Amino acid sequence: MKVISGSFRGLNLKPVPGKNTRPTSGKVKEAMFSMITPYFNDGNVLDLFAGTGSLGIEAISRGYDHAYLVDKAYKAISVIKENVEKTKSEEQFTVLKMAATEALKNFSDDKVRFGLVFLDPPYRMKITETLIQDMIEQDLLEDGAIIVDETDYEIDLSGLTSLELIKKKDYKDTKVALYQYGGK
Repeated sequence: MKVISGSFRGLNLKPVPGKNTRPTSGKVKEAMFSMITPYFNDGNVLDLFAGTGSLGIEAISRGYDHAYLVDKAYKAISVIKENVEKTKSEEQFTVLKMAATEALKNFSDDKVRFGLVFLDPPYRMKITETLIQDMIEQDLLEDGAIIVDETDYEIDLSGLTSLELIKKKDYKDTKVALYQYGGK
């Protein structure tokens, strides 16, 4: 697993050992970043189920200012810290070991807002809609923020009128959807 582009291009990233973490494949990651490049900005990135941290590291490599990498698994946090250390830009990352909902509450309390969000929860959880609703209610998204959702099932966010589906692509058992937040 490597960083595809930007200042960390070619950097080898360590995978999380075991089968509990499903890393985004290189093909899907490359397609994902091709989809979001036209919307790239700077600011804060949130990778809510970070696993290896590769999506947040890729976003920083391509120009975002700061990435918050959240995971609740000890093995994942250990790997994320090693991968962040490899960038030699540790000051651009905040690594948090906690559940997603707890992290969102902390960000709300600290008034942290995001321009780019990666949601790649374990497929069995099916909590994407709830998490996005929580982010909107807690005012965690900048106007125009991009949310990249990676799941194995179709989600219906039509009830969230402040989101616009920009693009959707299927890769075997993975579905990637790109949404833009229009503000409250």
